[in-house]
Amino acid sequence: MSKGETVLKDVQAKAGIQGTLSLVQLDANDDDSIKAAVKKIEEDFSKLDVLINNAGICPERDGTWPDRELMRTTFETNVFGPTILTEALIPAMKRSSNPRIINVSSTMGSITLISDHSSPYAQVKYPGYRMTKAALNMLTAYQYVQLKPDGFKVWTYCPGYVVTDIGDDKEQRKEQGLESSETSALGLLQIVQGERDADVGGFVGRYGQKYGW
Repeated sequence: MSKGETVLKDVQAKAGIQGTLSLVQLDANDDDSIKAAVKKIEEDFSKLDVLINNAGICPERDGTWPDRELMRTTFETNVFGPTILTEALIPAMKRSSNPRIINVSSTMGSITLISDHSSPYAQVKYPGYRMTKAALNMLTAYQYVQLKPDGFKVWTYCPGYVVTDIGDDKEQRKEQGLESSETSALGLLQIVQGERDADVGGFVGRYGQKYGW
């Protein structure tokens, strides 16, 4: 059983889940995989209401400068994948009456926050990761300008520093007492349900925060 199938069964087992749940295999780094996923979505549902670009990696180690290959790998997943996937799905999203795109980024990509040298955000390293998230933030701003005339709403969303599988420090994060990624999911749900429409086109966080680019 694939990881996706395992997660699907776990979600289906949760109480209160309504609607139809399905699994679409997708490798955001593979154009053929993107084309196949888009085709399946269009065949099964004909339209797409919400796209959450959540693919992300951080292979760097604190204190080191990434080499060319590491930079290329990080940009491939964190920037190129969401850009190409979104472009491929725009026709299906145009068939929605209320299309929404959420690009999952990080405050580590905020030039505003890193420019405040007294802020703890400014001291965190991982330069390659930070640059990819800054690029993703630009993607959000660009998409909103270009797609707003077609009724699209677009946000950049920071899920917060929570327990995730993005690195190899999941157990360490648990020991630090960090919150579950479910809190991040609740923030996403607020956007999907229209509770953050006042912040459309912006950079927002899970607890109502609004960040500078």
